[in-house]
This record gives sequence, structure tokens and C-alpha cells, in this order.
Amino acid sequence: MFNAILANDPKTMLLSKSLDTYMARSRSISSNIANATTPGYQRREVRFEEQLGKALSGSQLKGTRTSGKHIDLGGGSLARVKHEIVRPHDATLASGVNNVDIDKEMADLAENQIAFKFAMKRLSAGYAKINAAISLKATQR
Repeated sequence: MFNAILANDPKTMLLSKSLDTYMARSRSISSNIANATTPGYQRREVRFEEQLGKALSGSQLKGTRTSGKHIDLGGGSLARVKHEIVRPHDATLASGVNNVDIDKEMADLAENQIAFKFAMKRLSAGYAKINAAISLKATQR
């Protein structure tokens, strides 16, 4: 019961999807760093924020589904937003061997780690509040 409630909570859903994205981004950046000297390797990026922005923006025309057979009209649903791994086209060879710029990858990795820790703290704080409420209720019986 609690899982169903938490799974449909927009804040919990957003933080969960963000954590999934940060983990995928960490793996992608690590792969880029590991292959910095591999000839012809094409770096990978994880894209998520654009889709998230579209799903959260209220500026688009939105329709209401009255049947499961209908297609969504306008605005994205947060439940359907997910990250995608892409190989951006970059004609330059930052290292002379491939398109991996080790300095940029290291900076991206640090930024990603900070974002992951922030999302994890926010999600943990939410669960701590729920746990405290349940514990308080149990002691009042």
C-alpha cells in the first residue's frame, strides 16, 4: 500500500528518476574516462533534463485521456520521462585520438556526484519523515 502511494508521489517519482539518471550518467562518464585513449571511441552522454522540462512545463497544450486507448495530447507525463544515452556528433578530436576531453569528463563527474548526493539526501529526508510519522503513531497506541 505504501509503495503504491509513494510511487505515485510526484516528488518521490522525480527524485527516483533523477537518481537513475545520475547513476547512468556516472557509468557513461566513467566509460568515457576509461576510453580516453582508445582510438575512434565515441563519447556518450546521458540526456534527461530536456524531457523533464517538457513534462513539468505547464505552457504546452494538454489534453485529458478519458480512455486507456487514447493517446496523450501535449505535455509529457512525469511517469514516462526517462533518460537516454546518446553519442553526440562531435567532429573535433579533443584528445587527438577520439572526442573525449578528459578535463570536461572529470568536471562532469564531479557535478554529477554533487547532484546525486543532493537528490539522495532529499529522498532520504522524505522517507525519514514518513518513518517518524509511523513511529509516532505506533508509540501512541
